[in-house]
Amino acid sequence: MGDRQIQISTGNLTLAATLNELETANQLWESLPITGRVQIWGDEIYFSIPLNVEEELGSQETVQAGTVAYWPPGSALCLFWGPTPISAPGEIRPASAVNVVGILDNDPNLLAEVPSQAEIIIEKIEG
Repeated sequence: MGDRQIQISTGNLTLAATLNELETANQLWESLPITGRVQIWGDEIYFSIPLNVEEELGSQETVQAGTVAYWPPGSALCLFWGPTPISAPGEIRPASAVNVVGILDNDPNLLAEVPSQAEIIIEKIEG
């Protein structure tokens, strides 16, 4: 299938991410482009997307900075760069288990500049 890259654009910030082979990532890829409104929870951006996917085998309770994940209870795409309000010291903990669909190719700390309610666009990078 090759590397599938997506572009994440909001305001004057554009980042790239590489998707993995998880079924959720496949469904995300097929649903692009997606436009949403940024919501912020600690050092996490999330926004609703038009996917309805169950928690997959191997879903994660904690993630690394730069993780791109799908949160099944909220049908939301999540971008993590640091701790959330429920993280223990030294960890990044989503609200509940997430399906990790990819990783940012850029410095995830750039996400800290994004304001709440900003428009965010996810689209394929055609290679």
